[in-house]
Amino acid sequence: MTDRTEKTTARPSASMSFGDHLEELRKRVFLAVIVPVPLMLALFFFGGDVRNFLCEPLLRAMRANNITAQLTVLSPTETMMMDMKISFILALVIAAPWVLWQLWKFISPGLHEHEQRFVRLLLPGSGILALIGLTLLYYIMLPLMLTVLVSFSISPETKLDANQSPTAMTTPAMPILETDPASPQAGQSWINTTTRELRFALPIAGDTTHVEVASIALEHPGSLVASFRLSEYLDFLLLFAMGFALAFQLPIAMLLLSWVGIVNPTMLRKNRKYAFFGVVVLAAAIAPGDVLSLAVVAVPLVLLFEFSILLIVFAPTSRVASGSVLSKFGERFRTTDTREGNVGDE
Repeated sequence: MTDRTEKTTARPSASMSFGDHLEELRKRVFLAVIVPVPLMLALFFFGGDVRNFLCEPLLRAMRANNITAQLTVLSPTETMMMDMKISFILALVIAAPWVLWQLWKFISPGLHEHEQRFVRLLLPGSGILALIGLTLLYYIMLPLMLTVLVSFSISPETKLDANQSPTAMTTPAMPILETDPASPQAGQSWINTTTRELRFALPIAGDTTHVEVASIALEHPGSLVASFRLSEYLDFLLLFAMGFALAFQLPIAMLLLSWVGIVNPTMLRKNRKYAFFGVVVLAAAIAPGDVLSLAVVAVPLVLLFEFSILLIVFAPTSRVASGSVLSKFGERFRTTDTREGNVGDE
């Protein structure tokens, strides 16, 4: 009876030979690679749209500081190489669930059911936290940081009295428009206040019905001229995004430490003030230097620390191994609803 039970609960991988493991590994690697490679080639055709999406926070920050929203390209291949890099990274991000699924299919036969529950909790949780971190970075943190950083890259504005009598002016004032004219004529010029450019309508050789619009960027007078390079900005953004995604893995890291017995909720609550001090130091190293940016970086890290404590309380090793984590959440909510109902009856 004992032998029969052991055969029933034995892991399937225990009966596989070394050659079978190699064959299974070759199969999973092939399946994992077959998706990202063609996906990268397909995404390359949309590289320009993705590039514009990633550059938009910097362009908005430049407009907020009243400078021309343009990035500099110093090599004929720079834009293409950056589109290839973006396509490669984006393909890996999109295909990550498929790749992790193939890895899971390879290692899961060698794990017991209670061991599989730990992985099922960690992998989706890690992905969700990374997605939340990147969303917060793009829509809140990055625009704020770039607006402050760009402001340090330009000279102070020189303001003159617009009502002063222009004694030396002999030509009429140039039109100042928020948008380009609908049908500009050849030789016409104007100032576009939205793009902060001086624009000219130039004739096209052999074409009498259309004109070509050329422009000159308007810069603040002074010793500093803000000009940002495309590749350097995107490298900064990708590196910062990776760091932000890793920082949002704090609850997963704390949960792992609790499972091996290094930390516990009591210890974390007792040393909360030291953790907050470390968070402020880390935020000060990441943020540009102003108080608002410091708060925007520090507050999510503090919330992640508090969420780590809750996660450790609700997902100890015993509860994860038995698969009762979700039922504990439901039990807690049912208890809360019951208490509220009793108070209402009273």
